[in-house]
Amino acid sequence: MTEPRVFGTHIPLPSLPKSIMESNCKIIYICRNPFDTFVSSWSFFNNIKSKSLPEVTIEEALQMYCKGIIGFGPIWDHMLGYWKESIATPNKVLFVKYEQLQEDVKFYVKRVAEYLDCPFTEEEESNGGIESIIKLCSFEKMKDLEVNKSGTVGRNIEKKYLFRKGEIGDWIDYFSPAMIEMLSKRIEEKLSGSEAS
Repeated sequence: MTEPRVFGTHIPLPSLPKSIMESNCKIIYICRNPFDTFVSSWSFFNNIKSKSLPEVTIEEALQMYCKGIIGFGPIWDHMLGYWKESIATPNKVLFVKYEQLQEDVKFYVKRVAEYLDCPFTEEEESNGGIESIIKLCSFEKMKDLEVNKSGTVGRNIEKKYLFRKGEIGDWIDYFSPAMIEMLSKRIEEKLSGSEAS
C-alpha cells in the first residue's frame, strides 16, 4: 500500500509489533467509558457467538469483564498502556476519550489533523472542510454504508454487528445498582490517578 496507510486495531500496546513502535508512525487511541464499552462488548459477543451456545447473561459477562476475561485482555491494562505511552511520547500516541470527542467533534477533527501533521488551511476551514469530514465520518454515516451493513469480516463475523448505537450513557439502561457498584469499584481500583477513565 502506498503511504500514508491507516491501520485500525483493538490490539493492546504491548502486543503491537516492534516495527510500529520503532517507526515514525503515529497512533491515535480512542477510549470509551468502560460502562458503555462493556455493554457494546457484551452485545457484540452475544450477536457473533455460535447459535449452538447459550447467551451470556449481562451479570455473567460483567463478572468476566471485571476479572479482565475479555478479548484483547483487561480493559484497564489496555487503556492505561496507551494513556501512559501518550504521556511518555505525545508525538507518538494521541489519547482521545470518545465522550470528549462527541462533545466537541470539530475541535478533535482539527486536533487529529494537526497531530498527523496535516493541519487544515484557512481556505479548507472556511470552505466547510471540517464539517464535511465530520459528516462523512459520523457514526450514522459509517453504520449506513452498504459495505458495513452486509457481508462478513474476520472469522465470518457479520459486519452488521460492528456498529451498534455509539451512544454515550446507554449503559444506564442495562445496569442494576449492584452492577454499577461492582464496575465503579473496579474502575477506581484499576484506573485511579490516571486520565484513562
